[in-house]
Amino acid sequence: MIPVPLQICPVAPPGAQQYADQLTGYVLWGVLALFVVGVVVALGAVVAGRIFGMPHASRAGVIGAVVVFIAAIAYMVLPSMVAAITGSGCIG
Repeated sequence: MIPVPLQICPVAPPGAQQYADQLTGYVLWGVLALFVVGVVVALGAVVAGRIFGMPHASRAGVIGAVVVFIAAIAYMVLPSMVAAITGSGCIG
């Protein structure tokens, strides 16, 4: 008879899930705030570059806005990709 390995699933300690969810929520809101700051800074660089005749600042602002946009798309797509790869998180 061949032994069958047991399925091992990670489980948070009693009472810890509430704090893990709270910490995750803080991190997600922090990332959203950084997106807003990134867009404001990028738009500020574009406007300042146009006003003061600095094309390199305008170009950097446009690139910054594009990077924030790509990061926002990744923010929406990557968690579902990681969840699909890892599955339920159980071993065995």
